[in-house]
Amino acid sequence: MFKSLQATAATILKDQSLAVNDRLQKVCELLKTEVSHYDWVGFYFKNGTKNELKLGPYAGAPTDHTIIPFGKGICGQVAVSNKNFVVPDVQAQDNYIACSITVKAEIVVPLFVNGENIGQIDIDSNTPDPFTEEDERFLEFINKEVAEIL
Repeated sequence: MFKSLQATAATILKDQSLAVNDRLQKVCELLKTEVSHYDWVGFYFKNGTKNELKLGPYAGAPTDHTIIPFGKGICGQVAVSNKNFVVPDVQAQDNYIACSITVKAEIVVPLFVNGENIGQIDIDSNTPDPFTEEDERFLEFINKEVAEIL
C-alpha cells in the first residue's frame, strides 16, 4: 500500500501548477483517505523565530491546537528532540495534548530542510497501537519529498 502512495504523493508534491500549501493539503487528504488508521493528518511548522509550532495544512476534524509551544505535547517534544515519536497509547503519555477523545495513538515525524528541523507531519489514529516501522519509513519519505519543495 505505501509504495503506490509514495508515487502518488510524490506526483502531487512535484505539481508546480499548485501552490505549496495546496500540494501539502492534497497530500494530507490523500493519506487520511487511503490509510485506514490515519484519522487526522497535518503539518506543523516552526513559527518564525518563536519557539513554537504553527498548524499548517491538515485533513481531519478541526483542532484548537493551532499553536504548540516547543516541549508541549507530542509535537512540541519532537520540535525539541528532532526524533520520530510513536505513541501507541496516548492515555499513557503524561505530556499529551488531547485533540479529540477518539484519538488512541499518534505518530510525529520531524521535517528537516538543510539539516534544520522546520516542522513535522503529525498523524492521529482512533485505532490503538496501529503504527509500525513501515509507517515511520513512509512518513520520512513524505517529509523528504516535502523538504524539496520548501
